This record gives sequence, structure tokens and C-alpha cells, in this order.
Amino acid sequence: MKISIIIPAYNEEITIGELVSKVQMVDFEKNEKEIIVVDDGSYDKSYENASKLKNIILLKHKQNQGKGAAVKTGIKRASGDIILIQDADLELDPQDIPLLIKPLIEGESLAVYGSRLIGKKNPKHNFLYYFGGKFITFITDLLYGIKLTDEPCGYKAFKADLIKKIKINDNGFGFEPEITAKIARMKIKIKEVPVSYYPRNRMQGKKLNILDGMRAVWTLFKYRFVY
Repeated sequence: MKISIIIPAYNEEITIGELVSKVQMVDFEKNEKEIIVVDDGSYDKSYENASKLKNIILLKHKQNQGKGAAVKTGIKRASGDIILIQDADLELDPQDIPLLIKPLIEGESLAVYGSRLIGKKNPKHNFLYYFGGKFITFITDLLYGIKLTDEPCGYKAFKADLIKKIKINDNGFGFEPEITAKIARMKIKIKEVPVSYYPRNRMQGKKLNILDGMRAVWTLFKYRFVY
């Protein structure tokens, strides 16, 4: 199979090179891979640094549009059988990619999410982010009758023919609960696998905030009743 790894990047000049190197070192066994970096209108040297990297597909938004927009651009360009979203900030370890794609390769699932809360002893992150993630997951499970432990986790992988047929409207971080809602309404089971997590704070470049959490909750309620 061919694996498309989409890396949305916005002002990640410090981490983008190391992150891509880590992805390139992952053992994909006999599977082919393509790495698609989408610079979402960065005003730092993210694009410049990424342009020096070999064996990647580099795309660029002239203006910042949001993570969801960057992911959509990557999905349109992706040619793989499996599409995986990899954040550029090194909070999630590319060595966990084989765990995420294995159920997809083996036909066990059509959608696989990473979970920072099962199986691995990850460091506790900021209480606000932790509580917010738990609350969003609770709302997801309640509204859609599913059982997830970590819906907001940035590691998400899909069979390409599934994710390419889902219309994603949200250009920001809300694209994640939107995708989850639409997959749940399709009665497709989402499998979770444990992943490592190395949290950073806002001073280190973390971009999520309380408004993003509120938008995520609104998105979950919205797509419970409309498509």
C-alpha cells in the first residue's frame, strides 16, 4: 500500500526539519510513502526550511487559513491508499505511525485515532488542555453513541477512499470534530491506538486555545443534526 503523510505547518521553523526527518526514518516495511508538507501561510522560516528537505511534496498557502484548510489541501494532493495526519510540532512521535496504519492495512478499520490516554505513561499536560480534551471526548461519545478516549488527539489516519469522500467545511481546528461527527454518523467504527505525547506550552508555540475548544463543542452539536 501507499501511505500519504500530511503535515500541516504554521510557524514551525524550529521543528519542521526534525519532524520530517523522524517521519522519513519510520519503518514502513514494504509500503510506499509520500510526505506532503503544507505550509499554511507561515511568516517565519517554516517554508524556507522545508524547501531544503528532500523527498517531500511541499505545498504553500499564500495566507494563513487554518489547520483544516491545510489538511484539505494535503488530501487533494494525496495519492496514497491511506492518509495520515501528522502535526509538525513534535508533540506526537512518528515512531507510532506503524501502530496507526496497521489496522488500516489489515482491513480491521477504516479510521484510526491515536490516544494519549491509553496504554502509555505519557506526562500530564496542562490541566486546561487535559480537561478540555476529556470534555470534548465526553460530548462526542454522548452525542454519537461511540466510545473514544481522546477525540482531540492530532494523530488521525484513514483509508483514502473514506476521507476523500467526506466534505470538510471547517478550515480551523474544528475540522477534527467535524470529521469525527461525520464518520460516526456513517456508523463507521473508529479504532484507537496508544500513542506517545510530549506536550508543549503556549510559550513554546502551542496554538490551541479555549475558543478552539468551544468551537469544537459547537461543531459536534451542529453535525449531530445537520450534514
